[in-house]
Amino acid sequence: MTDRILILDFGAQYSQLIARRVREAGVYCEIKPGNIEAGEIKAFGARAIILSGGPASVTEAGAIVPDPGVFQLGLPVLGICYGEQLMCAMLGGKVEPADSREFGRAFVDVIDTCAMFEGVWPRGAREQVWMSHGDRVTALPQGFRVVARTEAAPFAAIADDLRKFYGVQFHLEVVHTPHGAALIRNFVRHVVGAAGDWTMAAFRARAIQAIRAQVGDGRVICGLSGGVDSSVAAVLIHEAIGDRLTCVFVDTGLMRAGEAEEVVGLFRGHYNIPLIHEDATDEFLTKLEGVTDPEQKRRIIGNSFIEVFERVAGTVQKVDFLAQGTLYPDVIESVSVKGPSAVIKSHHNVGGLPERMRMKLVEPLRELFKDEVRALGRELGLPETLVGRHPFPGPGLGIRVPGAITRDALDVLRKADAIYLEEIRNAGLYDAIWQAFAVLLPVQTVGVMGDARTYERVCALRAVTSTDGMTADFYPFDMGFLGRVANRIVNEVRGINRVVYDVTSKPPGTIEWE
Repeated sequence: MTDRILILDFGAQYSQLIARRVREAGVYCEIKPGNIEAGEIKAFGARAIILSGGPASVTEAGAIVPDPGVFQLGLPVLGICYGEQLMCAMLGGKVEPADSREFGRAFVDVIDTCAMFEGVWPRGAREQVWMSHGDRVTALPQGFRVVARTEAAPFAAIADDLRKFYGVQFHLEVVHTPHGAALIRNFVRHVVGAAGDWTMAAFRARAIQAIRAQVGDGRVICGLSGGVDSSVAAVLIHEAIGDRLTCVFVDTGLMRAGEAEEVVGLFRGHYNIPLIHEDATDEFLTKLEGVTDPEQKRRIIGNSFIEVFERVAGTVQKVDFLAQGTLYPDVIESVSVKGPSAVIKSHHNVGGLPERMRMKLVEPLRELFKDEVRALGRELGLPETLVGRHPFPGPGLGIRVPGAITRDALDVLRKADAIYLEEIRNAGLYDAIWQAFAVLLPVQTVGVMGDARTYERVCALRAVTSTDGMTADFYPFDMGFLGRVANRIVNEVRGINRVVYDVTSKPPGTIEWE
């Protein structure tokens, strides 16, 4: 069985990044609430435990703490930020509010060596890290020693080599700690001794066996959105059970240019997977007519998708299972120490499985992060044009046309968006950008084209970069590129006479122009 690392989450914004770094080291891991019982931890079969950061203070009443049995399982433990403070407070050390808080970039002095630093941070080095804490350790538990410090945090990194307990006050999982990923790799591979055999080839084989065991002789129906997640899930399930999988592609009329044809061609033509293509464009646009509120649009699109999908699913004989492209970040949201998420994940905008459908769920990707899904897609042989496609939210172009949605507006937006993405690809920038799209703003401006005055819409362009999918920054196009794109859109797309570029920075989940 593949080695497993358990991450106990205490509400940190970076818990998913810890998991990503562990998996990048070739070791499988999962995130569980920080207050689960030691018995459940033992049953998980972890080779080691990582205690995440968190927004609380160890010094306050009601702070979330792990089961004390965590430190009695004989397993290596790594505490990060709040996790280090918890470890010290629970093992006999002392934590107090800091006189000088540290938030942002800092530099640690490496004053001693330890197994976690080996080959990465030599004694005497001065290394950049990312700090985010208001408390600090002021006394160490018995058996610990200091291996790194800053002016504000004299116990910035600590080690108990005998028990293989390590703690760091900084966040080694973020890119702002340049060698942090190497330190995590040292912990899981060298301190813990994990084999590092978490590969997509191994996952593919194991997932196929699991699908066959779950489904048996049953039949599965899968809702295809045209995105990466549902496409990879469908191909994986088809490899496991063949033609006992039926895919349903609900065409909402809100997709990007050419995507509907690509989905049908790929799954019917290339993979020969049974596919029902339900063109529900008229139904969706009729229900959206005159609607301007973005949340109401979402509800309409989500509810309409359920209605259409359920109607089509009713025509498929003897279906026992519904396949969904649920990913691991969505699983984490629902079991977070902060409580169940109010947002039910579905890149199809299904909004959950109606009980009346009476089907069991098949979620073969629920252990994977987005980049791992892409890797699995490549392992399965899906074309790079699909595997590397930028994220596209379930409501699609419905939220990229602020204001009322019309067929004309959608057609104008599709043309502008296609030109934008084509120029990005021509410039060799597509893979360097996390997400790029055009938005048709609900304003018109006066312009002059040749000898004629125009009164047409404004197109906004958005492009962001991201290394972790949690934070994003605008892509710094040069003015030559933006001028070329704007010139093409204004000249080739009737209905647009002005183009602007957005340079705000937001998390990817909030960049849908609402």
